[in-house]
Amino acid sequence: MKDWRATLSLYRDPRLWWIFLMGCCSGFPWVLIGSNLNGWLKDSGISRGEIGLLGSVFTVYAINFLWAPLLDRVRLPALGRMGQRRSWILLCQVSMLICVVLMTLINPNQQLLLTGALALAIATASATQDVAIDAFRIDQFSEQESHFYPAAAALGIVGWWTGYSLPGYIAFSQADNIGWQNVYWLMAAVLVLLIVFTMLVKEPNIDREKLQQISTHQLGHKPNIKQWLTITFVGPFKDFFQRNGVQVALTLMLFIFLFKVGEAFLGRMSIVFYKEIGFSNEQIAQYTKLFGWVITIGFTLLGSLVNARFGVFRGLMIGGLAMAASNLMFAWIARVGPEEWLLMLTLVVDNFTTAFSTVAFVAFLTALTGRAFSATQYAMLASLGNLSRTTLASASGYLVDYLGSWERFFIATTCMVLPSLIMLWMLRHRFDQD
Repeated sequence: MKDWRATLSLYRDPRLWWIFLMGCCSGFPWVLIGSNLNGWLKDSGISRGEIGLLGSVFTVYAINFLWAPLLDRVRLPALGRMGQRRSWILLCQVSMLICVVLMTLINPNQQLLLTGALALAIATASATQDVAIDAFRIDQFSEQESHFYPAAAALGIVGWWTGYSLPGYIAFSQADNIGWQNVYWLMAAVLVLLIVFTMLVKEPNIDREKLQQISTHQLGHKPNIKQWLTITFVGPFKDFFQRNGVQVALTLMLFIFLFKVGEAFLGRMSIVFYKEIGFSNEQIAQYTKLFGWVITIGFTLLGSLVNARFGVFRGLMIGGLAMAASNLMFAWIARVGPEEWLLMLTLVVDNFTTAFSTVAFVAFLTALTGRAFSATQYAMLASLGNLSRTTLASASGYLVDYLGSWERFFIATTCMVLPSLIMLWMLRHRFDQD
């Protein structure tokens, strides 16, 4: 789009603000089983290796594509009247609420296995919710409305960081005063608010069944069990490879797998690092949550405008280079200690990374996704990125111990970024087409 004012005018569409609310719902569970849980475990005396290993519960985000077809095809009894997407989102939220209430009743130092089991249950419900929320966002706009993709990606990301950062700020600012168990009661209250959000937004208006029939050549026929299973579990993947071509599809999938490995290793250990280097819970709340949220929103909205004007390739390349730079700045903090000015500068660079790369990444994945099987295809692509980030990053705590210093660890995460940047340059012509 050539006119900045025309680009800004996109944000008047109410569908974008529904996407923002659903983004809040998507980001919130990550604070429950991510930074909040890591802070609780660290304060309870759990080792770095065990904290990193417990983070393997995030692996379910890498395999949610296995049951994503059910969210495209199965209508929930009773709740289904709310719509295909919202009904699944509400089911997941209620499941998470039950688990959060149970977490208020346990002591991780004495019941680490149970803590892990509840975290896994929350992760599973959250990963399922993400499938429905991503499909909710994609279904809002037709393929002829592709100019909305960067704006939709941006508000989805702003919502995600709002749902992640503001509850995280509340948690860390209150943890020393009321204890982590009471913090999780506050998190349960936030989850109730998100359930209200789900009740307020409108279901996307799309004739999904007709599109699925056309895509699988079943139009006019009532499928039997074998045909239903084929349409549900094989159709989405077959459709993706047919539309993109096998060679291009496989190359894109490899890039998606590699892109954020280094960021994931850093993210898994960030709270542990902040605490060990000497930052307090209050400082973590003020800088990494509240300040980080403000600058992320600003950079995300700016990133959406840049990606809309100049394309996702430039956005991803800028974000990838900033990703490498931000990891080196964490190594600088490890050398000089808990300097607040340096933490603020590092967070500016780190959140710039998140904004530009994630907006471009989500917009590009959206462009690759067909509307007939939006939940399954987007889940498949997103799962590839999560696969490397969740499974490999589980060893992050052990990698710190093996390398013997935080500086070496952050330098290693910088090197992890480089292969994806090379892959991105090789794919530049394909990106420019979209």
